[in-house]
Amino acid sequence: MTASIRKMIMALRWHANWRLMIFTGAFLPLLVSLGIWQLNRAEEKQIMLDQWQQEAQGLNWPDLVVSGLENGRPVTVTGLYGKRSWLLDNRTRDGIAGYEVLTAFYPLQGPPVLINRGWVAAPRTRNQLPDVAPPDGIFSVTGRINQYPEPPVLSGRTAQQEGWPRRVQTLPWSVARAEVAAFPGAIIRLQDRDQPGAYRADWEPDLMGPQTHYGYATQWFALALVLTILSVLASYRKTGSNNDNDNG
Repeated sequence: MTASIRKMIMALRWHANWRLMIFTGAFLPLLVSLGIWQLNRAEEKQIMLDQWQQEAQGLNWPDLVVSGLENGRPVTVTGLYGKRSWLLDNRTRDGIAGYEVLTAFYPLQGPPVLINRGWVAAPRTRNQLPDVAPPDGIFSVTGRINQYPEPPVLSGRTAQQEGWPRRVQTLPWSVARAEVAAFPGAIIRLQDRDQPGAYRADWEPDLMGPQTHYGYATQWFALALVLTILSVLASYRKTGSNNDNDNG
């Protein structure tokens, strides 16, 4: 058995496959550079998150509004919920129809802000709306800055309704400001369902974290390694009459 394996190995010789070498030479640097780029993006994202965390400890809500409400930035505000709530229609969880509940929040300092409190199941009939009355009292709520649920470019205008809560398909900033003029140009999505007044707040990540970039970098480097191994293996051929004919 050992002799036969040795014989097979000795029968293999390196033959340069120029087409394969050109292909590998073109794509291998690309794959490696993509992996390095993802590593750099991970480092940049970690630096940004660390900076946000430091600023969150030193900046209060009015300062954050002035400095700029960047999407994904963590924030904690202390205040009380208002009476105005919008129900963002056609939101599903686990195949169940429901709404995302957006409620006005009035911090003790700084301008009011719209808070997405999470998802709630819809009643059985469309003529019923869920009871989304917020809790009374002063609370500190934690979440992340998020964009307004703006409509598509060709979407029609939001129909005017009376009373609260109001069911809407989208909620542009302009519509919200018609009710509360001091709303800033971003909202807050509650961090989780443990926050005061929260419903089901299990959001998809709105900001790609460093670990995701590291995962992508691993994939690119793995592809580069596979390409290298396949190129090497494909360049070994069995010696014999066929290869002699190819060389002749």
